[in-house]
Formats: sequence, structure tokens, C-alpha cells
Amino acid sequence: MAQYKYREALMQTSNAAFDTRHAPGTTVQNTGIYRCAGCGDEIAISKGQTLPTLTRHQHEPGQRKVEWQMLVFAEVRK
Repeated sequence: MAQYKYREALMQTSNAAFDTRHAPGTTVQNTGIYRCAGCGDEIAISKGQTLPTLTRHQHEPGQRKVEWQMLVFAEVRK
């Protein structure tokens, strides 16, 4: 589970981007932390990179399917 120390550095939002579940190998549109809805593993990934494929992130038989969901959006300022 993602953790934080400084609450004031985070902002809660109801943005629908957090509700989308992405298939393995999908190119992400937002930099942030993504969590596998099937097993709970988390990864940090940058915009434009691809989520781990099934050959890089596998589940044991009986676990739910691999789907990645954005947990934290990282704001990137230019």
C-alpha cells in the first residue's frame, strides 16, 4: 500500500482517471504510482511508458487477472 508522511503535499480528487483499470502493456498517460488490482503490487511509472506485460508481471494460478490502476498522480511542472 502506498504511504505518505506529509498530508499537505497531497490533494484528494475525484478525477475519473483513477477509476480506469489498464491492461498489461498499456502506455500510460499520467506519471504516478500504479497498483495491480489483482495482487496489490505497486510500481512507479512515467507518462509515455508501458505498464508491465504478462511476461514481466505474472500471478499465481487462482489469483485475479492483472489490471493496473492509478493510485497516485504525480504532477509534473515544466
